[in-house]
Amino acid sequence: MKKIILATTSPYRKQAFQLLGLEFEAEGSNVDEKFDGRPDNPEELVKHLAKLKAESVAKNHSEGIVIGFDSVGWFNNSVLEKPQSKEEAFERLKSLSGNGHDFYTGIHIIDVSSGKVISDVVKTTVEIRELSDAEINKYLDQDPRFNTYALGYDPLGNYSSSFARSIQGSYNNLLRGIPTEMIIEKLKEFDVKI
Repeated sequence: MKKIILATTSPYRKQAFQLLGLEFEAEGSNVDEKFDGRPDNPEELVKHLAKLKAESVAKNHSEGIVIGFDSVGWFNNSVLEKPQSKEEAFERLKSLSGNGHDFYTGIHIIDVSSGKVISDVVKTTVEIRELSDAEINKYLDQDPRFNTYALGYDPLGNYSSSFARSIQGSYNNLLRGIPTEMIIEKLKEFDVKI
């Protein structure tokens, strides 16, 4: 079977692959995500960053399937990325309360040997229920990793797993930043036996 290399250090993405039962390696890309002139459109941004990450890791290998990912939120015509402080996370969750937002993940897959490339974007739309200040603070006090999520909250664990009122699109994309149902389909195009 072809070696699969994830261009990520995300524990959630690695866990998603473990659940699929696929053997893989994971390797960080060290890509600077905050460069000048980067796209403002969330779909273009995640597609571009996923490509940069996959290409960065692919340079280190002579064979295998390298998969790069990037995720951002989108709310009020603004890209949402990892909050830099508890105050920023609080304000973000307060603004998302009672509203809908989108979560985009870009995927870029490279077969290092053949040069074949597939790139795609998945969008998940989430409606958040009304949140009180106390609920937001309860979550932020509970989860020391709140600043590692593009949306500023963890949809999988902690008190924040109760925030989503409805989800349209890929459930796995929201939970782990990796739409596993799409990945399975894409890997078949690279002759990876599932």
